[in-house]
Amino acid sequence: MSKRMRGLYKRGNIWWCDYMSASGRMVLESTGERDHNRAVEFLVKRRAEVAAGKAPEEMKRIRNHTFTELCEQYLKWAERQKSYKNKAGFIEQLKEEFGDLPLRRFTSLMLEQYQTKRLARGKTRKYAVKKPDGTTMIGESKKEPQGNKPATVNRLVATLKHMFTKAVEWEMAEEDVLKRIRKAKLLKENNRRLRYLSKEECQALLRQCDPHVRPIVTVALNTGMRKGEILKLKWENVDLKHGFILLEEGMTKNDERREIPINGAVRRVLSAVARRLDVPYVFYDPGTGKAYKDVKRGFNGACRRAGIKDFHFHDLRHTFASHLVMAGQDLTTVKELLGHKALTMTLRYAHLAPAHKVNAVDVLDGILNEDSTLHLLYNSGHESDGERR
Repeated sequence: MSKRMRGLYKRGNIWWCDYMSASGRMVLESTGERDHNRAVEFLVKRRAEVAAGKAPEEMKRIRNHTFTELCEQYLKWAERQKSYKNKAGFIEQLKEEFGDLPLRRFTSLMLEQYQTKRLARGKTRKYAVKKPDGTTMIGESKKEPQGNKPATVNRLVATLKHMFTKAVEWEMAEEDVLKRIRKAKLLKENNRRLRYLSKEECQALLRQCDPHVRPIVTVALNTGMRKGEILKLKWENVDLKHGFILLEEGMTKNDERREIPINGAVRRVLSAVARRLDVPYVFYDPGTGKAYKDVKRGFNGACRRAGIKDFHFHDLRHTFASHLVMAGQDLTTVKELLGHKALTMTLRYAHLAPAHKVNAVDVLDGILNEDSTLHLLYNSGHESDGERR
């Protein structure tokens, strides 16, 4: 763009502009920009707003906030969200990347470049080496480049997009910035991974579990509950008399109430769990009396001892659903037990239930066979008539 555009001039390092308001009054205003091209964009936008009939007081100038400032405000807001812990982790990574970059500088190209960087980035690990003098030297070694999966990158970008949505609501950024951010498309995800255990593998895994992990794994295999739902489960949500677990709103991922039947295996496990009057949780650390935060170490150790590879705790949920479908349960029932909002999420297990397809083909085959028989009888009758002639 030309640096001699009328209506722009510098004061120190900042570009200022002047334009005629709709009422015919000359308005002087700082663009807040050091870059000439961005100052031109600002003036063009102001003139367009005047042409649309807006008064200068309606064209409120938003201070040039930084991304760090937005992170601080967003974290305060996110504290009320159930997914605060995950969001806080995403925000920390985004802050590390964009730091004190002014919000007005964000573009769709910047986000797309960030996506590419995350997909291809290498990971580092720290190591400690003791020197002869007794001191310890801390260093870093790079592993082979291993980028994030598309799903991980999408969670980061989705968080950033929502941050800018709130920034506009909080008058920390203009609508134009949000429009640029929204142009960056999310990556295509491959969520087709479906890892489940055979009956023999389930038994082997349970045998190798430590005593405090085995009941948790048993409940996961027999209810399809998520890890968070199990670890936060309280006795007030367990009804052994009527045989069901009630997950109320706020306890599930989609905040919907869900009733889960208790089978014999779960009943035996829950009946054997030691209860403490001062601890409301079903599964807890005896030393602290608090609910387990995670059982990753114990679970991974059991998998290793059982010879089970490439298996995560969430795959116990897949195992539960897969065996139900293979046993002939309809997908709608499985959907309700898993707590899926839409049947499309449950359809990933459809290929494990060929029986209903076989039955459908058998019905069609029966119809066609009947028609074929009639056809043969009809032709046979005509042939007999011809022979008699």
